[in-house]
Amino acid sequence: MPDQSQARKEEFISTREASKILDVSLRTVQLWVESGVLKAWKTAGGHRRISRGSVDIILNQRKEAIDPSSVSKDGERLFHILLVEDDSALRNLFYYFFSSWKFPIRVDVASDGFEGLISLGRQIPDLLVTDLNMPGMNGFDMIRHLKSSKDFDRLQIIVMTALNADYIKDVGGLPGGIQIFHKPVALSHLEPIIENLIANASIQHHGKIHTSA
Repeated sequence: MPDQSQARKEEFISTREASKILDVSLRTVQLWVESGVLKAWKTAGGHRRISRGSVDIILNQRKEAIDPSSVSKDGERLFHILLVEDDSALRNLFYYFFSSWKFPIRVDVASDGFEGLISLGRQIPDLLVTDLNMPGMNGFDMIRHLKSSKDFDRLQIIVMTALNADYIKDVGGLPGGIQIFHKPVALSHLEPIIENLIANASIQHHGKIHTSA
């Protein structure tokens, strides 16, 4: 975070103002500040002041994400998957697996929970596929951050991990509704699950996504 002398040289706004400009909840703005997506500092009274420049960056990135990257060449809305995995070999394997499908899919990747939160702060995907045991911010902490904000209530999450069920339980477990696959994952097992999610997204978006070839 910038010190107060630096802050005076920039335009800063309140958390509530940032929330209105970005059209997200106050909790989501706080999440983005905590994860470093938004630049901010605190006044002597403990109030956050957020860099207007960092807010504008998110607005511009949101416009870029809505335009060509969310729509296929045929004008279909792309089903958006965010893959968070620190193993580059597995990350590439999963990326090419998803990208080779017949479905109109967009795949973004991140190498740890921190990068995942930054990507989620820019645009909420239809599906988050994540590892748990990662350097830096792990998958547990990333998911807990997400579940603390109502803005991510509808986010579908699939976990792929080498950790066993007893360890996951011992460290506090995961919220309900998250599907867990233990590595090595037979990627073909994911296809019918994600195909069903795409079909549901098709209904929600008035048939703009088609699950047939």
